[in-house]
Amino acid sequence: MRMLLNVRIPHEPFNTLVRDGTVGEVIGRILEDIKPEAAYFTEQNGTRGAVLIVNLDEPSGIPALAEPFFLKLNADCEFRVVMLPQDLMKAGLENLGSKWK
Repeated sequence: MRMLLNVRIPHEPFNTLVRDGTVGEVIGRILEDIKPEAAYFTEQNGTRGAVLIVNLDEPSGIPALAEPFFLKLNADCEFRVVMLPQDLMKAGLENLGSKWK
């Protein structure tokens, strides 16, 4: 299942990792491990953030995706199920519309 993983990264310990030159290694290890389909880094409410698209076979895979961010960056993680347009086309909206008139 395709999921959007929204990560909010506090200033610490990220600032310390930037200062000691290891932030690239840490981020690289996390991305290599979770293998996102896409990864975007951005600002979120005045702090650092990331938006990643990840694939999840079953809910028990959530800790493997979130724990690296929790343990290495003290980050907050939110997961949302997302669909491609072709997924939405398979949803049967036309039948749901008639069912719930």
